[in-house]
Amino acid sequence: MNRHIPFLDLRESYREIQTQLLASCERVLESGQWVLGQEVRYFEEEYAAFCQAQYCVGVASGLDALVLGLRGLSIGPGDEVIVPSNTYIATWLAVSHVGAIPVPVEPDSRTYNLDPSKIEAALTPQTKAILPVHLYGQPADLDPILAIAKTNNLKVIDDCAQAHGAIYKGKRVGSLADVSAFSFYPTKNLGAIGDGGAVMTNDPVVADKVRVLRNYGSRAKHINEVKGINSRLDELQAALLREKLLYLQEWTGRREKIASLYLSALADVPSITLPAILTHTSPVWHLFVIRHEQRGRLAYRLHELGIETLIHYPIPPHKSEAYQEYASYNLPIASRLAASVLSLPISPQLSLSLAEQVAECVRTAVSSL
Repeated sequence: MNRHIPFLDLRESYREIQTQLLASCERVLESGQWVLGQEVRYFEEEYAAFCQAQYCVGVASGLDALVLGLRGLSIGPGDEVIVPSNTYIATWLAVSHVGAIPVPVEPDSRTYNLDPSKIEAALTPQTKAILPVHLYGQPADLDPILAIAKTNNLKVIDDCAQAHGAIYKGKRVGSLADVSAFSFYPTKNLGAIGDGGAVMTNDPVVADKVRVLRNYGSRAKHINEVKGINSRLDELQAALLREKLLYLQEWTGRREKIASLYLSALADVPSITLPAILTHTSPVWHLFVIRHEQRGRLAYRLHELGIETLIHYPIPPHKSEAYQEYASYNLPIASRLAASVLSLPISPQLSLSLAEQVAECVRTAVSSL
């Protein structure tokens, strides 16, 4: 039995910068200003600059970022939005929450991201937006998506929940679409100590609209312009995220080294499908996802060897109870991926020696199937 290697231990990232995180907490507590104060404002400015975008609006979660981003683009009841068939269900839920209709399009079987070549066949007069996802931290192929959107007068809102700092053709995601939505859930590459999210845009009108919507539809106390919601990134999370943002590029570099090790060490294992990377992108490796036709047996064997793995995601949205009306849809690529993907441990705090052990265990496990 090898030593136990967890999929992710969030305590390790806390311990690495414990002093800075505790100091930021004390700074907020001493300020006495705990909602929509200077920490949120500073974080919005700093994260917008990091993403090479003009405006960042902090909100309460990644799902809220998608919902408010769609509302900021005036997407609503009866509108159709192109979504990936292969994604976490939050992508679809956001569309449903604004009263719009998710229209699933299959992924590129190499990258697992929305396949631009399949989008035009799904367009109708009711289509108003395309919502690509940068799944696992691998940038979607945005240029052809943006071109289709321009030709058909559509908006593009990209789901960047797993792609903090990912680069597409020299530019960071978050700066390329009409609206970008980020999650700061604790497991993300830039994660809060709780929940949080952000809407990113280069459009001042959209940014202003989202700021009003996140705060009860109000920009001045007791004056409610529209039916908004309460979805505000709180001061404490903003302060913690400001500290973590200082380390994001270093931590991304560590993820890249682990991914490179896995790609090299597992390259000659014929029954495993490794992640494919578009030549003009720099992924941030939120997840390292392999595929194997005997995924369940492989995961169990790795568990026996002390390696913890997870599945992202075992049930595609169209097969979930929440979307029973899509149960008859024929989406074979999404279904095949859901049945074969397996995520290996990868985090900035995972040492290369432990990553080597993970790779060796994968080779051992595969050979024993």
